[in-house]
Amino acid sequence: MPDLAPGRESDSESAGTSSGPDQPRTQPDLAERLGDPGRRRRENRLSLASQRQLYLLASGMSTAGSFAGLTAKSWILLHNSGNALILALHFGCLALPSLLLSGPAGVATDRLGCEKVLIRAQWGLFGAALLGALAIPLLQGQLQVAMLLLSTLLVGVASSYELTARNKYSALLVEDPEHLGRYIASFSVVFNVGKLIGPPLGGWLLALGGATTALVLDAATYLLPLATVMGLLHPIRSAEQRSGPGRSASLGTAWRECGPVLRHVLRFTAIATLVGFFHPGLAPLIARQVLGPSPQALGIFTSVLAAGSICGGITLQRNSAWLTARPGLLLGSCTLLTALAQLGMATGAGHPAIELAMTFLIGAGTACLLAGTNLIGQVGAPMALRGRMAGLGQIAFLGGGGLSGIAAALISARIGLGGTFALLGAIGSVLGLGELVLQGRLRLVPPSSLKSDESDEEAR
Repeated sequence: MPDLAPGRESDSESAGTSSGPDQPRTQPDLAERLGDPGRRRRENRLSLASQRQLYLLASGMSTAGSFAGLTAKSWILLHNSGNALILALHFGCLALPSLLLSGPAGVATDRLGCEKVLIRAQWGLFGAALLGALAIPLLQGQLQVAMLLLSTLLVGVASSYELTARNKYSALLVEDPEHLGRYIASFSVVFNVGKLIGPPLGGWLLALGGATTALVLDAATYLLPLATVMGLLHPIRSAEQRSGPGRSASLGTAWRECGPVLRHVLRFTAIATLVGFFHPGLAPLIARQVLGPSPQALGIFTSVLAAGSICGGITLQRNSAWLTARPGLLLGSCTLLTALAQLGMATGAGHPAIELAMTFLIGAGTACLLAGTNLIGQVGAPMALRGRMAGLGQIAFLGGGGLSGIAAALISARIGLGGTFALLGAIGSVLGLGELVLQGRLRLVPPSSLKSDESDEEAR
């Protein structure tokens, strides 16, 4: 009987004889008949390019559902309480957790592994959103308001971990490191597209199906990236590097070891965010000044802002390699563009066409600033630090504009919204010009391993 072990030849084959017409044919090799199950599974897998597109699509649908749910919650809170302060608190519950938890999220990502943290964060997002959906039929009055705010707070907490882990996880879906920046920049485009279509989708769901239906569908969208990661994606797990135990896994260690170039990027972004990224918190106030107090005016304003963000994200995506290699040029240009648009808002008051054009430029400038900082941190840091670098980047964004919005609100209470645009626009112009003049020639060299401060100085 012939040897049926895979990779072995039968006796006749080893003797070099061929079977004649009267000679019985040898039994087919068992591996050929049954196939190699491991190889068959590998052949059935999607290519990395297809996996990247699938994950991007699932994340985009989840983002649109998230903004639809936030819009529905905002309407419910305003309808039930009639208090504008509740809306501000709602936005704070979503944005400010990233300021406090992005650091621990980055440490957990580098310590435990990005895929594990990402899956847990997606489950957390689903549970938090489902909690908001259950509050509608089960609770009423102030208890319902409190439960909706708690739901949004938990979404903000889980989002801090999800965003940090997703940044590092994206690198495991890219075989060529040169394509990493372009892929990460794609998430900025997807985010802003979701920001554009999510709010009207939330209003439509509220009108047709009611609050419970809108929030249940919002929760369901979080299952899309979760199912994609758990069932369809096969990242290059061997490419991930984790931090060791002890002090080497701390946020402070990442700050020291990332090098002077990335430290400068984070410092500059924090200052630029403070003077140029206050529009999310003041959007209703700005929209009322530009177009009037109606809800349609707010919708038009946010749509123009999102359109500018999409265009800025596409520009960054198509030029990601060139721009991330020049962090001073990228961040200085974005800051200057945003500041000039703020000055345009101050001088063009009373002219809606001019103010909407400036709104478009503010969206483009801030989108490139935030996404650019994220790209620079991921491309310029070693794999073992990327989770913590994503966390440091989120800290530099000051709670998604939460702190800058509060600062701008306090200033506008004293000198008016036009004066706030003029003051912060002037400061931003000086900041952006200074960065272009002093750091415009700064170069970032992506490391293959941990780089010392001396090697980063050579890159400068």
